[in-house]
Amino acid sequence: MAKDATVSAEMANKFATEKDTPYLKWVRGQGLDIISAHFIPDLKIVDLKPWAERGGKGVFINHEASRTSNDCYVCEIPNGGKLAPRRQLFDEMVLILSGRGSTKVWNDRGQSLTFEWKEGAIFGIPLNCWFQHFNGSGTTPARYVGVTYCPSVLNLYGDPEFVFNHKHDFTQRFNGEPDFFAAKTEPEGFLLKTNFVPDAVNLPLITAKERGAGGGHIRFNMSGGMMASHISQFPVGTYKKAHHHGPGAHVIVLSGEGYSLMWPEGNEPQRYEWKPGTLIVPPNAWFHQHFNSGATPARYLAFKNWSPRNTQGVPMSWISRRMGGYQIDYADETKQVRDMFSSALSKHGLEPRMDEAYDKELETLPPKPADWA
Repeated sequence: MAKDATVSAEMANKFATEKDTPYLKWVRGQGLDIISAHFIPDLKIVDLKPWAERGGKGVFINHEASRTSNDCYVCEIPNGGKLAPRRQLFDEMVLILSGRGSTKVWNDRGQSLTFEWKEGAIFGIPLNCWFQHFNGSGTTPARYVGVTYCPSVLNLYGDPEFVFNHKHDFTQRFNGEPDFFAAKTEPEGFLLKTNFVPDAVNLPLITAKERGAGGGHIRFNMSGGMMASHISQFPVGTYKKAHHHGPGAHVIVLSGEGYSLMWPEGNEPQRYEWKPGTLIVPPNAWFHQHFNSGATPARYLAFKNWSPRNTQGVPMSWISRRMGGYQIDYADETKQVRDMFSSALSKHGLEPRMDEAYDKELETLPPKPADWA
């Protein structure tokens, strides 16, 4: 992905009306802003505006590189208050950023469930069900971040009334099952089949050697939807392998401190410092790499849309570039990457713990393709 190919104002004006999509019109109609950024230092304190239709406050965070695939918004529920009931013809993944409360979910057939949540909970809203969020505290607001593929649906139909008020129950997705929002604990491979995680920060993970440096990993597919999500964690003094994938991966830091590098092919990496509450959204096909430069394990949650996979169903971002995938092996990264990491750790009196990971990779490292320089 090259630098932005800027053209003359005269040429840009000829396409101006095509930039104004049904999704953008709808957001403006909500009276809210869209923060066009792929990095937000802290979702817990980002400024919000009154959201009359929902009965709370909100803001959308949605840069141009993902605006037509999926989106992200932050919403706040007032002290002792609730948001307006809502239904929508798209999936939504939710992370509670602060506070405690409950959510009621129901369909037109009268099937209904209510579950409670607190900071760190994750859950999925079933397709086209009614839902309503309630703040369980009378003294402090509750705040959450939601990730959806609303842009794709609104731009497809161009009719908010249809998207937000279509009467159809997808009973194969939700039919009032008593344990629908019960927390599950037994994964199958990397996948934990659950619609609710009460504490994402402390959820046990599975070793994921394929991503490097002895990290942990777990994946979710909540409420039968198309939105995917996963949690990754990596130990002190380590970092993940660089990779790229499609647009719209919303990475939210849950614990630890460190930084990420992001860059389009052929460009110099850009560095972004993070802490709990930081949001990072790698643009389409940009390489990105996450580094734990702090004194505790670092953990993040990623909500995202579809990612390219091979014929075996393995994400291309997990497969070495030497084999045609989208992941850069440690052996192929630049000296700049390692020097920067050592320097960042030294500020905390720490040293890299990567030698074992480097050596372990060599045991199964594919040969370089003949056409590589």
